[in-house]
Amino acid sequence: MENMKTNETKLTKKDINSLSKRWIMSSQITWNYEKQMAVGYLWAMLPIIRKLYKDPEQQKEMLKTHIQFFNTTPHVGGFICGIDAATEEYEGYKAKETVKGLKTGLMGPFAGVGDTLFGVLFPTIFGSIAAYMGQEGNMIGAIIWLLVNISILIFRTFTAGIGYKEGSKIITSAKDKLDALTAAATLLGITVVGALIATVVRANVTATFTSGEISVNGQEILNQIMPGLVPAAVVGLIYWLLGRKKMSSTKAIVFVMVFSILLHVVGILG
Repeated sequence: MENMKTNETKLTKKDINSLSKRWIMSSQITWNYEKQMAVGYLWAMLPIIRKLYKDPEQQKEMLKTHIQFFNTTPHVGGFICGIDAATEEYEGYKAKETVKGLKTGLMGPFAGVGDTLFGVLFPTIFGSIAAYMGQEGNMIGAIIWLLVNISILIFRTFTAGIGYKEGSKIITSAKDKLDALTAAATLLGITVVGALIATVVRANVTATFTSGEISVNGQEILNQIMPGLVPAAVVGLIYWLLGRKKMSSTKAIVFVMVFSILLHVVGILG
């Protein structure tokens, strides 16, 4: 299956470009709790199915195949669409069972890489830089974030074509590289998050301790122990809360807001 273009090519560059555009438009907009991305995947593959299968019964069976549960990082889902298209073009209707295994086997590994890069690494690094510059009144921050998203969108337009051209080789030959990339990106993301805690999270102690004529600011005392101790403690508390049952990110945000207001009212935080 590594050399998928031995048969006469039925799909054109226009078909693959259409597949890419349809996946970008539909991958998330049709998301649901039962099948998740399945409807979007089917809509992206629909012109391919119509072109490759002239028998109405075969078309129906392939429609049923592609409407089954599917979920991966949308930014890299185009790779799977492209590999799928190449497989079906090469094997025809016999690829029905192969496609099922292909989608099931690839959506997890690709999600691992995609979530790390596009869900954690890029937003953490570029989003934090852009947000910090925005807080300082520098509009370049907004431009940076806009350019990053445009670059990601341009990248997504090529994923289906790469998957179609490379076929199954993209998995067998690049597996070790993908694993190494995921591990490196995870480590970098954790490092960046750790650095951002001290620079982005703001929690200053305004309480003052007085003994006789001597008055000492609480934040100055904490800075002598460990600068950034309070922000680190706040992040640690939120991390612990998110690990509790029935605790969602929304509840954690509300808790932090209420707790911060109360501490400000009593004069502990500023």
